[in-house]
Amino acid sequence: MRISQDSVRSTFPTGILVLADGTVFEGEGFGATGSTVGEVCFNTAITGYQEILTDPSYAAQIITFTFPHIGNVGANDEDIENASPAAATAARGAIFRDRITAPSNYRARLDLSAWMKRRGIIGLAGIDTRALTIMIREKGMPHGVIAHAASGNFDIDALQKKATAWPGLEGLDLAKEVTTLQTYPHDETGWVWGTGYGRQSDPNAPHVVVIDYGVKRNILRRLASAGFRISVVNGQSSFDDIMALKPDGVVLSNGPGDPAATGTYAVPVIKQLIAAKVPTLGICLGHQLLALAIGARTMKMVQGHHGANHPVRDNTTGKVEIVSMNHGFTVDETSLPDNCIATHTSLFDGSNSGIALKDAPAFSVQHHPEASPGPQDSFYLFQRFRELIGNEDKAA
Repeated sequence: MRISQDSVRSTFPTGILVLADGTVFEGEGFGATGSTVGEVCFNTAITGYQEILTDPSYAAQIITFTFPHIGNVGANDEDIENASPAAATAARGAIFRDRITAPSNYRARLDLSAWMKRRGIIGLAGIDTRALTIMIREKGMPHGVIAHAASGNFDIDALQKKATAWPGLEGLDLAKEVTTLQTYPHDETGWVWGTGYGRQSDPNAPHVVVIDYGVKRNILRRLASAGFRISVVNGQSSFDDIMALKPDGVVLSNGPGDPAATGTYAVPVIKQLIAAKVPTLGICLGHQLLALAIGARTMKMVQGHHGANHPVRDNTTGKVEIVSMNHGFTVDETSLPDNCIATHTSLFDGSNSGIALKDAPAFSVQHHPEASPGPQDSFYLFQRFRELIGNEDKAA
C-alpha cells in the first residue's frame, strides 16, 4: 500500500518511508541523504523538536511528529540534549506533515533541514502523519526504513527487506553506544532569559555521580541548578569506580534500548548502591533499571509514551503534573516487591511512572523531570533528591 500527498510534495517523491509490512509513505526528503532503519514512533509535542531529535533515548528510532508545523524557529547551538559526543546522532529519522518553513527566531543559527543534514538525520515531509499515527496506535510501533534521494530512485523491495530483517529494540543494549567514554565534571546550570546558562560554583555543594546511559544535558543542568557538584561516568562503571569518587548521591540516567539488556551490567552495580544505602535517583531508563535491581520486571509497550503533555499523578501528594515522556518500555507494576511503593502513575493508561524503596534512600520516575522539552511541573524532584541526601547526612 502506497500513501502520498501530492499537495505538499514535489512532482516526484524524494523521500520515502517503507514499513516492514509493505506500507509505503511517499513525500519530500530533506536533511541527510541515504537510508536508515529503525523503530517508528510518534511524538505529540508541539514545541521542542530540536531537544527531541538530540535526546539519546531516541537512538535507533524514527520520530513522527503529530504537530503539523515543525521547524518554524530553526535550530541553534544551545538546545542540544546529547551530553556525550558518542550520542551525537540520537534519532535516526524525522517525519513531518508539512514542509519546513524558513526559521523565524532570533536564536536560530540554521534552518532545520540544514541542521539535520549536519547531524546525519534523514527527514521526510508531506506525508499523512495522521494515518501513520493511527497505524501506530492500532498496531504498535513498526520497523521501517526512511530514505532520502534527490533522484527519487528507491528500491522499495530492498528497503522493505531491510525493515523486515531489523531485529528491533527488544534485547538491544543501546546505552553502551551513547554513553560517555570518560569521566567528566559538569557545572552548567539552567537557561535563564536574557543571560543564558549559568555555572554552579559552590565547591562544598553535595557531590552526585551521574551514571551515563545516554544522559540528557538538561538533567545535568537541573542537578547543577539544584545545587549539586556533578561527575558523569561511563554507563559500565563499576561500583568501586563510582564510590572512589566519594559521591553523596548517584543518579541513574535516561537512555535508549531494552532495560533488560542494559541491566546485565547495570543491575549488579545498582544492587550494590542499594545495599550501601547510597541515595539514588533514577530517571526513565534509570527508573526501569532500579526496578529491575529490586526484582521487578520490565516489558515492551505497544505504542510507548512520547510527548510533552502527559498527565502523571504523584501518589504521595495527590497532585497531577504535566510531564515530558519518552519511553517504549515500562515497569510492570504488578511485579514490584513489598519493599517498594508506586509513587507516580500515568493518567493516560495507568502504567507505573515512579517508585520509591522503603528500606533504602532510592526513588525513580519514568518521566523526564528536566522539562526539555515540556512543562516544569516536575522540577521539585531534584529538590526532593537534595533533601533525601540531606536527610541521609543527618542520619549518618
